[in-house]
Amino acid sequence: MTTEGAAPQRTLRTVLRPTVKVLPEHARAHNRSLVLQHLFHDGPTSRADLARSTGLTRVTISDLISVLIGEGLVEELGFRPGQRVGKPAILVGMRTSAYQIVAVDLTDAFELRGAVMALTGEPVVHQNLPIDGRTGHELVEFVARFVRGLVAAATQPVLGVGLGSPGIVDSEGRVVEAPNRGWYDVPLAENLSERLGLPVHVANDANIAALAEFTFGGADGVGFMVVTFGAGVGAGSVVDGSPVRGHGFAAGEIGHVTVRPTGGALCGCGRNGCLETIVSVPALTRARDEAANPADAEAALAAAGAELGAALAPVVSALNLAEVILSGPADLLDGAFREAALDVLRARTMPVVHADLEVRLAALHEDVVLSGAAVLVLSGQLGVS
Repeated sequence: MTTEGAAPQRTLRTVLRPTVKVLPEHARAHNRSLVLQHLFHDGPTSRADLARSTGLTRVTISDLISVLIGEGLVEELGFRPGQRVGKPAILVGMRTSAYQIVAVDLTDAFELRGAVMALTGEPVVHQNLPIDGRTGHELVEFVARFVRGLVAAATQPVLGVGLGSPGIVDSEGRVVEAPNRGWYDVPLAENLSERLGLPVHVANDANIAALAEFTFGGADGVGFMVVTFGAGVGAGSVVDGSPVRGHGFAAGEIGHVTVRPTGGALCGCGRNGCLETIVSVPALTRARDEAANPADAEAALAAAGAELGAALAPVVSALNLAEVILSGPADLLDGAFREAALDVLRARTMPVVHADLEVRLAALHEDVVLSGAAVLVLSGQLGVS
């Protein structure tokens, strides 16, 4: 029975209870990740120092190190140099040279970009291959052949394969939707893993570019966004040290935000006036090349940069980002384009938001998605990021 005009009674739900039982193997995987993460970022150390740094017991550390040595991921490096008091400490370190990663960047409109990479992110082999207009199933087959060639080029055992794909990609590596590639509900990770006999990890290219800038590029994890420019445009964000994915894995899909609802160019998604019809690499290249002179070309790039700044202003304000990082061809993005984007961001946000805001090119340049694909494998196989 309710009283007319009274506030409706709220229904309380126990939504914060764990949905699965925490098993011993989960704790072991977590502890393994802690140890590898420490060794990866801080370098060789002793078992005792590992125990102090991770908060794990010395017995747990000793058992984990024995297992990791058996797996070939960790090795003993001898006694700590210069130690004169007490029992000499034996250093252990991660064998980053013992394995390699195959990374593929599917962002570019015209070619596949791939690399064999060391676990520490340095490319060992680079390979590019023209796409020649392939889309849909034909492109999947083409990517499979390309990846197989990279695996064959590796000089050490391959830990796994990472791919950065445009579009919406779920947590299982299924491409839900990538209009520019003609991919809809494509189980890319599963498909390639079955063919190659290797672990394959697939994620949105912009999201893993953000991981790369965070892990290898020195980006501040308090709040930044990486915008990738290729056949389309996407964005990946890290806020308070965590990647932003969205409930439908579509966080950062800014390329298909309509910025010119009337009179805009037709987009690959079927709508008119999407952001990527203005600031994708093909659109920027066309605007620059069709200009009558260098001054007009610069003005065209500045106009496109202003459109980007206007589209990003609400996001920068909502998340109070410290950096917007542009990933793509420097000859298009640096200079007039980048400066115009920053000017509009400053004009359309509060001073407290834009006072320290920086718009810069990716520290990892055009290898940022490849580096992100390497982080994807490190995270998926070793728990390291």
